[in-house]
Amino acid sequence: MEAKYISPLTDFGFKKLFGEEANKALLINFLNDLLPIQAKIVDLSFKKNQQLGDDLRSRSAVYDIFCQDEKNQQFIVEMQNARQIYYRDRTVFYSTFPIREQGEKGDWNFKLQPVYCVGLLGFCLDDCPSADEKVLQEYIHTVQLKDQNNKVFYQKLTYFFVELPQFQKKESELKTHFEKWLYFLKNLESFDRIPAILNEEIFQQAFKVAELAQYTPEQRMAYQSSLKSFRDNINVITTARIEGEETGLAQGLAKGRAEGKAEVAKNLLKAEASVETIMEVTGFTREEIKPW
Repeated sequence: MEAKYISPLTDFGFKKLFGEEANKALLINFLNDLLPIQAKIVDLSFKKNQQLGDDLRSRSAVYDIFCQDEKNQQFIVEMQNARQIYYRDRTVFYSTFPIREQGEKGDWNFKLQPVYCVGLLGFCLDDCPSADEKVLQEYIHTVQLKDQNNKVFYQKLTYFFVELPQFQKKESELKTHFEKWLYFLKNLESFDRIPAILNEEIFQQAFKVAELAQYTPEQRMAYQSSLKSFRDNINVITTARIEGEETGLAQGLAKGRAEGKAEVAKNLLKAEASVETIMEVTGFTREEIKPW
């Protein structure tokens, strides 16, 4: 039976809900709930999601969503489902582009507007604990640049990492409006109706945007393709880890484990998995993967 609503964890679903001009009220509401901004966001304008370096040889950064509010504060918002071994590096790298683009020619006093980077994660930054209830509740990580006395050195660059696997609250346990957003995002695809706790105007709008029945055949095809990519990626990672564990247990020797990981890496390459995914699953470096 086909789901009634799209999955917001897919690239299509995430951008449909939060990355379109017609639906920007959803993103504004979500960010106002998450970010500790004194003056709430009133309006957002979307910017091109690809930022280029200083010359043609420079790397570019491609964001899921890149926007700014009426006060020129900059926001990068991304959904990242698969763990990447250098995810922290990637996030910091991406955050430099909206900072550098604020540079002005001629006389300039270097005053910058705040930059906020929001990462919705389908994994944990570190290993997810399973028993510590206190840690399980810490599903939001706020990161800023601090000095040796833990005093914030620079307040205009802030990272927010939301670990969706850590959020395990049931409908009856929801207390804040942001918790309602996370409950919505994690469970949207499984809903066949609007739960009573989400029966308010902003979520009614979100459910309307997410309803598959209203999409054109072309949009439904694009969504199914995005959903397939999402599921394939999850299955590839899961299968690779199981195969790696089984190979290591069966052979029992370091050489056997290395050969098993090599076989897994080759299978992942055949499945067109990203180099970052292979590095995460096998522990190999980029240079070790290149010969294959």
